[in-house]
Amino acid sequence: MGWYIAKIVFQINNGQNSKSQFDEHIRLIEAANFDEAFLKARMLGLQEEASFLNDQDKLVKWEFVNVSEILPVRELCDGQELYSQIHETEDAAPYVNYIHQKAVTLQLKYRPVF
Repeated sequence: MGWYIAKIVFQINNGQNSKSQFDEHIRLIEAANFDEAFLKARMLGLQEEASFLNDQDKLVKWEFVNVSEILPVRELCDGQELYSQIHETEDAAPYVNYIHQKAVTLQLKYRPVF
């Protein structure tokens, strides 16, 4: 058995936004091979589809789109890179500021409790 990282994509349909919304989940999957990892990731996506009424009694649907990436994890060790994505922008300063603000928010508000 080995470990794989899977990116599972959902489309959020709430009937209100003019822009399409997608939620990308990064999941750790244990599987014997790539094909099994892909199948398990698809099963997770299908199982996690949901529909509910929001606070304005509007129907919101979380619809599984597909698995867009499966990456093998060669070993699990402290500091191991698990996922990487390149972000391109015309002006670097706003993006750098955004990252700094997210880091401050993490330090101040979102410390997970285990």
